[in-house]
Amino acid sequence: MVNEAARIAALPALVPGRFTGVAFPTCIAALVEAGPEWLTRAFHATGALPAERRVVAIERAQEFFGGGMGRKLILDIRYDMPDAGLEERLFCKFPRDFGDPLRDLFGPLMEPEIRFALLSRRDDFPLTVPACFFGDYDPETRSGLLITARVPYGEGSIEPAHDKCLDYEVDDPFGHYQAVTKAMAKLAAAHKAGRIGAEIDRQFPFDASGADLGSRIPYTADELAAKLVKLKSFAADHPGLFPDGLGDPAFLDRFSREAMEVFEMQDAIRRHLNSEPDLITLCHWNMNLDNAWFWRDEEGALQVGLLDWGSVAQMNLAQSFFGMICAAETDFLDAHEDDLIALLLDEYHALGGPAVDQAGFMRSLRLAQALLGVAWMLDAPALIEREVAAIDDVGDRRDPRLRDVFLARAQHHLLMVLLNEWRREDIGGVLRRFREKAAACEITAGAAAPDMSGR
Repeated sequence: MVNEAARIAALPALVPGRFTGVAFPTCIAALVEAGPEWLTRAFHATGALPAERRVVAIERAQEFFGGGMGRKLILDIRYDMPDAGLEERLFCKFPRDFGDPLRDLFGPLMEPEIRFALLSRRDDFPLTVPACFFGDYDPETRSGLLITARVPYGEGSIEPAHDKCLDYEVDDPFGHYQAVTKAMAKLAAAHKAGRIGAEIDRQFPFDASGADLGSRIPYTADELAAKLVKLKSFAADHPGLFPDGLGDPAFLDRFSREAMEVFEMQDAIRRHLNSEPDLITLCHWNMNLDNAWFWRDEEGALQVGLLDWGSVAQMNLAQSFFGMICAAETDFLDAHEDDLIALLLDEYHALGGPAVDQAGFMRSLRLAQALLGVAWMLDAPALIEREVAAIDDVGDRRDPRLRDVFLARAQHHLLMVLLNEWRREDIGGVLRRFREKAAACEITAGAAAPDMSGR
């Protein structure tokens, strides 16, 4: 048997690029080793660097630790003509290292992100995103590299970075979510109106019969049942981590029954979400505040730029909206979720998208929350216990022992948002009505999804 460490050491430092034709580095060390000569060749290939200009030095290469999808690098470079107006402060993103057990899960998420970044180099691109200098992906080794301009957080009029699941530290959260909602609508409407180019449907094809990574429940029925048992015991052991009665045993019993129903109905739910043509459009699925930057223009209006486009795809707009709000504060959503939905649909229509009935959108949103929540958020108790050694002593989410551990903090809060939405919006009731419609239409595998236009 080949030694695993030796196998990993033998993996290539450079792999062939699928989009640019340029062989690219697979890790931080390989990028630094490739140096200015490789950067020059890569930037020429994308058109980010004029043919007569060259990168002549790497002035700084410092790993950046944040998020969990992969490894990041802060890169400062120097050109042969430093005063030519070319961006020298860059940001590089790789998948997790070879041998990391999560590489195969997270690595492929970079492929559509890279395609999107290359697309964003169009002069008429509708959103503000970091300027793309290079991007490519190799499916054989699940390697990717994205190099963009670095967002200067906290400089000039640009706000400091906002971290995930810490919205209680944000001034004017409603204004921030309004800005992000408008950006979501702008991208979706630009696609529906054909303003991003004919290649969108080729580069981001939509398969109505497919089970995208984000909505696939990755458990067997027995595994899901065990996770729900774990959730209830975790809530009983840590009541302070389940605010506002979200750990109530009767509620969690009901939630658990309904989560098992989601498992049984997941194919029908997915067919329904994939059968709403007015809502199927190009979307960012993770538009939390930490994946954006904000500044105020000369009139004082809050503006937004967007980053971290992993798994960008055509999907139901309701799925994207849930991806945006899933890290917000629960009391904020109690007060403002309906307002944001109305804003999204109004902007979507005003910018060239179809008119969408708000009640129908909200039903699809609840189904998306049920499917995505069960697929992604029920590992939280085990992850929190693994990541926070002193969890038995943690009284609430603001305790630094939880707050300062990114994965544990994020998993905990995403779960609380899901439970709060489930209870407040009676997602179980939406599921029952969906099941009744499905039964009335005699849905079987491969049949059309039920008409959810009425009750």
